[in-house]
Amino acid sequence: MSLANQQLNYSDQVTAPAWKIKLLYDGECPLCMREVNFLKKRDAGRGLVAFVDIADENYNPEENGGVDFETAMGRIHAVLPDGTLVKNVEVFRRIYETLGMGWIYAITKLPVIGAIADFLYGIWADKRLALTKRPNLKTILEERQQRMCDTEGRCRAY
Repeated sequence: MSLANQQLNYSDQVTAPAWKIKLLYDGECPLCMREVNFLKKRDAGRGLVAFVDIADENYNPEENGGVDFETAMGRIHAVLPDGTLVKNVEVFRRIYETLGMGWIYAITKLPVIGAIADFLYGIWADKRLALTKRPNLKTILEERQQRMCDTEGRCRAY
């Protein structure tokens, strides 16, 4: 194989991730973790879904479609290999399709059902912190800010 072909193959590998969808999830949410653990089990090490914990202090929005921590905490997001962002019920629909279980969310492709599902998901997303007995988003953001800043007020981006 020529050097040019080797370089072409290497650059193809760099630009084409193995995953089909990257899920941004809250690793401090017990209900979210139940879902993530279920999805990881269904992925069975195939790497079809890249799982990114937004609660990790090393979470980098630039590597995840530009979705900052606060935005990701408000609604579930995913990133497609081409950089396209999806959110709300569309995330579940895409992940379940990727893992061969698309039938579970297939009905939400119907416009009226999809709108209702997104509306209900919005209610859940707005209430999930309280339902899981966690502090409100403002408090979580303040605590994260304190952890991310040093004593001189210099903060890592989040």
